[in-house]
Amino acid sequence: MPTVNVYEAKTQLSKLLEMVERGGSVTIARAGRPVADLVPHVRADLVFGALRGQISWDPDTFDDEAAEVLDLFGIR
Repeated sequence: MPTVNVYEAKTQLSKLLEMVERGGSVTIARAGRPVADLVPHVRADLVFGALRGQISWDPDTFDDEAAEVLDLFGIR
């Protein structure tokens, strides 16, 4: 992982981002001390409804809010 100083990171940001997009990483340093790492962003794709039919609950347990919980929040 190459290390660049802040000035170089500011002037070469586009090139550094291209390197990161290809899977690389860059350490940004101030006065020779590492401050931050520029790494690829990892994103998990969300699929709404993917667990439909796989999750269940007991309606007897989760039917109403508990009175003591409502009291704690000052709702009752």
